[in-house]
Amino acid sequence: MVTGIMPELICPDCGKHLFHENETTLKVEETIHSKFCRKSKGEMHSYMHRDPAHMETFDSERENDSEGNPVLRK
Repeated sequence: MVTGIMPELICPDCGKHLFHENETTLKVEETIHSKFCRKSKGEMHSYMHRDPAHMETFDSERENDSEGNPVLRK
């Protein structure tokens, strides 16, 4: 049985602990995290960055299905 240390890193900006047994995959995770890091521990964030004042459907042509029923529940 071979035992080893699992590659890991801790983000210096937000403190998130990233780890993976495959070092290449960890580097991919690190790259993705660097693009979406919230930069401060515990801060709320959204990947969509939607303006709360603009909650209407973005694509009004596809707001309803072919029978006229709303696609999204409100």
